[in-house]
Amino acid sequence: MSGPNGDPHVLGGGTGHDGDDDGDEYAAINSMLDQINSCLDHLEEKNDHLHGCLKELLECSRQTRLEFQQQNKQLNSGADVQGSQPPA
Repeated sequence: MSGPNGDPHVLGGGTGHDGDDDGDEYAAINSMLDQINSCLDHLEEKNDHLHGCLKELLECSRQTRLEFQQQNKQLNSGADVQGSQPPA
């Protein structure tokens, strides 16, 4: 936690209070760390999901490109066959 000037507050820094305040501060820090950990877990799950989606998109794009190339070859070979035949 930070003090009023944004400086870090040192836990147990000789405030003259009993140890209960320190326990409250540790509990607050622990709670904040749990929240951060939860947020990081959520971000990791989203990242994994996006990674999977991008892999699917990449595979779909590859497949579409291969199909397009095959169709293009078929059209070109069909045009070559028609061009080599004598006119009727």
